[in-house]
Amino acid sequence: MRLTQFSDYSLRVLMYAAAQRERLITIEETALVYKISRNHLMKVVNVLTRAGYLKAVRGRTGGFTLAVSPDKIRLGTVMRVTEPDFAMAECFTADNRCQITPSCRLRGVLSEALEAFVATLDRYTLNDLLLHPDDFGLKLEVRTA
Repeated sequence: MRLTQFSDYSLRVLMYAAAQRERLITIEETALVYKISRNHLMKVVNVLTRAGYLKAVRGRTGGFTLAVSPDKIRLGTVMRVTEPDFAMAECFTADNRCQITPSCRLRGVLSEALEAFVATLDRYTLNDLLLHPDDFGLKLEVRTA
């Protein structure tokens, strides 16, 4: 199983925002830190803001910051918000055409594995992933308003 790039970037944005709690960060800065497309990050930040994980401040001196304490952000919940589905095989999809689905036992095994995966993520919060700002390897001049 592989997470979508969107979920991967979402976790990275949250981790960076958690490490920079004392200030607003920008999409441009985050793109530099991770060497990720600014356009992708705009979409990620938009979804995370609508979900209530980030607080965005508009304007020339704007940016974003965590809207919730890191210990309140469960990783499993973030995955449920950012993953479009958890269709691990064709039999999980609405347009399933697999001929053996009625008698196949694979779907049950994969469902059990998926439940274990999500249950593990539910045990952890963003607080468990906290890094120091220096861990991101980019020294930026902090803006002052």
